[in-house]
Amino acid sequence: MNDTPGWASPGSPPSDGRDPGASAPAGRPAPDQPAHPAGQPGEQPAGPGGKWSKEQPPPGQWSAPTGPAAPGQTPPPPPPGPGWGAPPPGGPAGGYGAPGPYGGWGGWGGPPPAAKPGVIPLRPLGVGEILDGAVSTMRTYWRTVLGIALTVAVLTELVVVLLEGLVLDDTATGALGDPSATLDELTRAMTDAMLSLGVVSLITLIGTVVATALLTTVTSRAVLGKPVTTGEAWRDARPRVLALFGLILLLLLITAGVIAVGFVPGTLVAVTAGGGAGVALTILGVLAATVLCVWLMVRFSLASPALMLEKQGIKKALSRSVKLVRGSWWRVFGIQLLAMIITNVVASIIVIPFTFLGAALGGDGLSGFVDGTGTRDWTFLVITGIGSVIGSAITLPITAGVTVLLYIDQRIRREALDLELARAAGVQDLGPGAPGTTPGG
Repeated sequence: MNDTPGWASPGSPPSDGRDPGASAPAGRPAPDQPAHPAGQPGEQPAGPGGKWSKEQPPPGQWSAPTGPAAPGQTPPPPPPGPGWGAPPPGGPAGGYGAPGPYGGWGGWGGPPPAAKPGVIPLRPLGVGEILDGAVSTMRTYWRTVLGIALTVAVLTELVVVLLEGLVLDDTATGALGDPSATLDELTRAMTDAMLSLGVVSLITLIGTVVATALLTTVTSRAVLGKPVTTGEAWRDARPRVLALFGLILLLLLITAGVIAVGFVPGTLVAVTAGGGAGVALTILGVLAATVLCVWLMVRFSLASPALMLEKQGIKKALSRSVKLVRGSWWRVFGIQLLAMIITNVVASIIVIPFTFLGAALGGDGLSGFVDGTGTRDWTFLVITGIGSVIGSAITLPITAGVTVLLYIDQRIRREALDLELARAAGVQDLGPGAPGTTPGG
């Protein structure tokens, strides 16, 4: 695909295209005739040539073509006025200032605006347009988006609160802050804490996967400007949910494997040989593994929308993500990092007040929560759960929307997906210079 639009540039001076047989304007010698000596009258042309229009433009809006200056004669300065793409004073009257066939001024005022049937223009997107598109999707289709996000968040948080209140023992982890605890108590407390964190993370992951699957369908419809209900989103996403779970599980296994490879060698050296060398090797291994995990996760970050929207298998979706991210790793990483920072800040603003409110209304009060001696009773769990539901209902659509719009943006840049989207949205008169084909930032 040719990335440059087919606009003709104003590179040739007006004199290059002048008819050599046309007469020169009065008061200036023709390029192919010698100038008359000073004080000696020359022959004046009888009248304008046959190729001159009888109605000339008014003075100040037209200048003679630039030609070779006569000896001893200084060329007149160009008249002040608007540039190539600006309309003349008084409104467009044709020529360079008149509106062109594609909506620009005479074809010289820059590329035409891209078609925008939905929440984004159908062209390569900037960072602000991706974030704005995610927010616009939530604002335009708020009933569907908030319905999906609230349902998933309520069900997920309900299970988490019940598990933490009935099954998981919060008092068992108190030994982690006790300096007099024995090794067995610390080991048991660490095991319980890891089990609690793992169960809660698994439940949250299940809810996030389901929400992402449904919101991917909503965002893809929002790009085309087509409404979608929660039932329609579920019908479209349901056949791909199991495959999406498999993709997420595979990514988790890859992450765990990389971390283990970086963690195990240093740990073995620390156990067998002892000393600071083993500890240093462990720290370096974990840091290297973390960097590798971040690199891999960004390369695979577009696999989820590829799996949902292209109906691809898990392996093919991973390879599609690698292909789309190749050459744009830093851009994809930066946009996703920015979206993560924004969503975390928003979630923190919502959750932190509920956390302090739950601690204040709980049995141990704020003092027990601040010094770490308090327990999380049902009052604390319910109030903080409400804050988590509100935060997830706001942040889940933004996170899913940014991922889907990044996927669409990369396909527009590499595969001219904007043309297919324009046809699907019913945009007419597609062609080489049609709206939606203009490369953007």
